[in-house]
Amino acid sequence: MTESLEGQVVVVLGGSSGIGLSTGRQARAAGARVILTGRNQERLDKAVADVGAERGVALDLADPAQVEQLFAGLPDQLDHILVSGSGPFYAPIAEMDLDEVQRNIDEHIVGSLRLGRLCMGRVRAGGSLTFISGTGARRPGIGLVLAAIGTASLSAIVANLALEIAPIRVNTVAAGFVDTPLSARLLGDQLEERRADLRATLPIRRVVGPDDVADLILHLMTNGALTGATYDVDGGQQLLTR
Repeated sequence: MTESLEGQVVVVLGGSSGIGLSTGRQARAAGARVILTGRNQERLDKAVADVGAERGVALDLADPAQVEQLFAGLPDQLDHILVSGSGPFYAPIAEMDLDEVQRNIDEHIVGSLRLGRLCMGRVRAGGSLTFISGTGARRPGIGLVLAAIGTASLSAIVANLALEIAPIRVNTVAAGFVDTPLSARLLGDQLEERRADLRATLPIRRVVGPDDVADLILHLMTNGALTGATYDVDGGQQLLTR
């Protein structure tokens, strides 16, 4: 039986656009009290109005002090948290800025552990912590090493957190290409070509959108039997040979 989100507190970290924004909309439509965070105040203000969120909080997930301050100001009991932070880091090893690499690892790996610890005693029993990961870096490729490290490590982190912070449920959603503003920024002039290629080659014959991923996230919030796993939503992209 599906659990209602009526009156529950859903916090979306990175909720000003893309998958986070779509999740905020769906959670609010399901009756949740929604709190959004985002780095850009203007986009965040628009998202809060769009969603009908309870409030928005400017937040840089890479800043531990800001993350601690956020949790200190949240309601005493939380029900569900989605972590939809900055996108993947792509660069060939020879061209990497190693200081930027270290910041990325701190944000995505150490930061995931920090968030898990902050949820202890705050997220109710049976509530959920959901991370967003990806599928694209599972195959080796030039420039993918840091994204691959993040993808592999997050699945391991989630499995261990599910045991260590139980009965809070912890999962990750691994997305393939999703048609979001982030994808548009990354691809630039190549965006339309990429969309056309996916429509022609994906088994679903269309491009995955943020609502597709949000649908899965809402299911993970409401299905109390799911924890410790990585769930793919990529339209069959991993089945392709190229």
